Amino acid sequence: MYATFSDEPVAAASLGQVYRATLRSTGEDVAVKVQRPGIGESIAVDMLLLRRLMGVVDAYLLPPLGLSQPLTPLVDEFAGRLFTELDYVLEGQSCEKFQELYGGMPRVRTPAIKWDCSARRVLTMEWIDGVKLTNKEAMDAAGLSVLDFVDVGIECTLRQLLEHGYFHADPHPGNLLATRSGDLVYLDFGMMSGAPQYARYAIMAHVVHLVNRDYDAMCQDYYTLEFMDRDVDTSPIAPALAAFFDNVLDQSVENLNFKAIVDGLGEVLFQFPFRAPPYYALILRSLTVLEGLALSADPRYKLLGKAYPYMARRLLTDPAPELRDSFEDLMLKDGQFRWNRLQNLMEQGSKSQDFDPSQLWLLAEWLLSDTAGNVRASIVKEIARMMDAVTASNVRQRIADATGNFALAEQLVPTQPQEPEALYRAQALMTSMRTRMRAQPAPAVLLPATSSAGGSSSSSNSGSPAISSSVPVASPSGEGSPQGVDMPRLLATAAQPFFNGSGPFGLLTPQDVAKSMLQLQNITADNLPRLRRLMQMPGSTELVQSLTSQLGRRLAARAIKLAFGTQGLGREARQALAATADSRGSGR
Repeated sequence: MYATFSDEPVAAASLGQVYRATLRSTGEDVAVKVQRPGIGESIAVDMLLLRRLMGVVDAYLLPPLGLSQPLTPLVDEFAGRLFTELDYVLEGQSCEKFQELYGGMPRVRTPAIKWDCSARRVLTMEWIDGVKLTNKEAMDAAGLSVLDFVDVGIECTLRQLLEHGYFHADPHPGNLLATRSGDLVYLDFGMMSGAPQYARYAIMAHVVHLVNRDYDAMCQDYYTLEFMDRDVDTSPIAPALAAFFDNVLDQSVENLNFKAIVDGLGEVLFQFPFRAPPYYALILRSLTVLEGLALSADPRYKLLGKAYPYMARRLLTDPAPELRDSFEDLMLKDGQFRWNRLQNLMEQGSKSQDFDPSQLWLLAEWLLSDTAGNVRASIVKEIARMMDAVTASNVRQRIADATGNFALAEQLVPTQPQEPEALYRAQALMTSMRTRMRAQPAPAVLLPATSSAGGSSSSSNSGSPAISSSVPVASPSGEGSPQGVDMPRLLATAAQPFFNGSGPFGLLTPQDVAKSMLQLQNITADNLPRLRRLMQMPGSTELVQSLTSQLGRRLAARAIKLAFGTQGLGREARQALAATADSRGSGR
């Protein structure tokens, strides 16, 4: 069976030893894992004694300390895992299952199992040359970075825990190997575990509730996660969570320390009738091992900062109803859409290994579905605010240019309380669209710079040049526009009335809004097949009608204020304004 077999083990563990050998049939180098004789009997005795000891601790020591987490179930779980590790056939099958689920990830690898030379107590597998992540000298000599491999491990671990729920429960440094080609090799699949699907979604919802500081919702999560029985009142936990996390969350998510959060959360929860499911303890162990490896190389390393891109990608692209609910919780606050949260999700999600911009079509389809009514209504309201702010700023700028009097422009078109924020957001949105979609140059649309007072001003009045941006909508990834069709220019032309209306001084009219909405619908429907399908969804019609209605009301109010405001002006001012309005009209 083996042409050569090393006299001494090349690696040793508590349950077995690993030797290097050569297969007689192929001449291939292999690793042979051999179980220690009598190890099963020794484990049985040890676990029996440990279980009896923990029974005494549970009965007599924990109650006086006010601790409700019994230790005996944890011993049972650990013992079950240990006995499972004694079956090397099962370990080989686990290795192949792991490869099937995660081997498609960039730079993730497992050794191939040689079944002809394997049995219950002997496992033969592919020999892979590599360096242990804890061997700093060897890693440096090979030009390999520990942090680089830990980043790969975190992405893989998150997919194990939160995507498929089948995870390596013993990822200590000895079971992780770095190859010179850049692969992270997982070894030793004797201890595997699984997280149920409801728990995977609940963990992600818990993170969203934590970011939102929604401590009452976090307490409800503990029922779903089976940390507490339904008959336990979790309301007293919320103030304790707030006392701990309000200080911690003053930092951004990227700067939070995972171990500090786990320790603090444990201190809070152990004051109450709390129990940790076995899978949860193994999840914490997996992540703390990886963070420990990273911290040994860089004391400033933040595991949550590296994990956040994966979470962001899932929230953006996963169509599961549970994650869509979490997306809605993250985006909405008191009925208002938080654009900064969406911007952050896009920035972080794009850093994830498997981020595919074409998957955002799924998010667009959901936003136009019956279940996304609240989010859609909030988005429409915010878009109407932004378009109104851009229009008002343009009109204010033109009046100031015509009269040389910015105070008069502000009097005729007063700045609304939330207008500066909406104008800034519109500018950022246009810039983001151009950057993300990498559009070709399109017709420019003026987005005036905001002054410190919240209005807009010309360079002659404020010294600050106006900000101009094109309307840069390129064909989305995965759905290219037909060859020869200049989509950025078509869309910019259709959107032009949104920013340069036919009313006095470029003020939008309800007719401009309706015309532009119709033009945008027709152009996208004719040239982008997938957008055509979106336009046929019920939510699309509702969105267009609602946006048209809201813009119409806002712009009608603006026009009335402008008309009444000009009545009190002097003759010269009225003539200057009339001349400007007439010149714009004749220019059309």
